[in-house]
Amino acid sequence: MIQPPPTIPASVEVMPAARRTLRNGVELYTLASNDFEVLRVTFLFRAGSAVQQVPFSATSTANLLAEGTRDLTAQQIAERLDFYGSWFDVSADRDCTYISFCTLSKFFAQTLEVAEQILLHPAFPEEEVAAYCAKRRQRLAIERTKVDTQAREAFAQAMFGPAHPYGVSSDEKEYDHLTREQIAAFYASRYTAENCFVVCSGRIGDEELAAVAAIAEQLPQGGAAAPVRFPEPQTRRELFVEHPGAVQSSLRIGRLLFPRQHPDFVGMQVVATALGGYFGSRLMQNLRERHGYTYGVVAAMVNFERAGYLAVATQVGTDVTADALREIYAEIERLRSEPMPAEELELVKNMMTGEMMRILDGPFGIADVTIENILCGFDNSMIDENVRRIRRMTPDDVLRLARNYLPREELVTVIAGAKSPFDEKL
Repeated sequence: MIQPPPTIPASVEVMPAARRTLRNGVELYTLASNDFEVLRVTFLFRAGSAVQQVPFSATSTANLLAEGTRDLTAQQIAERLDFYGSWFDVSADRDCTYISFCTLSKFFAQTLEVAEQILLHPAFPEEEVAAYCAKRRQRLAIERTKVDTQAREAFAQAMFGPAHPYGVSSDEKEYDHLTREQIAAFYASRYTAENCFVVCSGRIGDEELAAVAAIAEQLPQGGAAAPVRFPEPQTRRELFVEHPGAVQSSLRIGRLLFPRQHPDFVGMQVVATALGGYFGSRLMQNLRERHGYTYGVVAAMVNFERAGYLAVATQVGTDVTADALREIYAEIERLRSEPMPAEELELVKNMMTGEMMRILDGPFGIADVTIENILCGFDNSMIDENVRRIRRMTPDDVLRLARNYLPREELVTVIAGAKSPFDEKL
């Protein structure tokens, strides 16, 4: 049997999301597909940690929505969703909170009844708030004993400054002072119509769409949200976090660049993928295969609503920290000084295109990409445009971007470990 050659699409057509504006201003997007008897509804609120006034209030609000409502206890919510095989997920990042309900089509009405309680009538019971805060404080304290967590938080501070909404890192003791009233106030100010849009995907008919709209239209208008100040980032080029006795160092290297709307963002994704975005990347071949410094290393472009940056992350043995840093700097400099071989670039482009096709395999993956496009002000035609941009990249383009955006003097380097490598020549 002869294996057929792989087919790499030159373009990708993705269904556009149908959009309607509800009476209270909420935008409702629909990606209908009858291929599967499942559907997912995602409510997105601009209620991430960057807009909170009280430490931990954003994530606490999101995670406590299902811990008791006007008519249901936390146990009843869990039992009902479990009985119908429905899936509920909530996550919060710097900018947004995502609340998703996934269900079999035949149990949509029952699942939506629970969703209505969670979204519109959370009670934030005192005992649940107290238990949650105690657990989260303990968990965060444990996480912060790890060099990887220390490096990640320090990198955000070094990139943006400790007072910036994207760089701030609050003491876990702040959980002791977080109250039910503060959580309820954050909910009232941010879980509003003007801060929300909804994306429905899967087997969505007129009846289901009307039911989702009926819930979304109950979201109040005119929250009392205080304005959030985003100062200019105060970037620090080098930062060491001492962790006595650590057997490994956690490394973060990168620089502040631009959000996804910038014309060079996709090109820098190609650069990041070549550097450390797949198993055969340059950093993996160097740090893992050639030197044995690490099990894994990754490089990627990170996108926030108001900023974007490139980051390299890995963990290495304490005794090879300086050597690993030199190799990372050397690989970045090689991208800036030598044109990438055409064969390597073609592999990178194929990897990126294939990963996009994997993500888009199914209505829920398409919904995830649609949400990201909406947040960036795009429609789904941008998916095809991004694939075309990737396919058009040349070795000269990679060289130009690396030279423009990755000079050594602009890189931010953060190390968490037992010994600072900055005293050595890097």
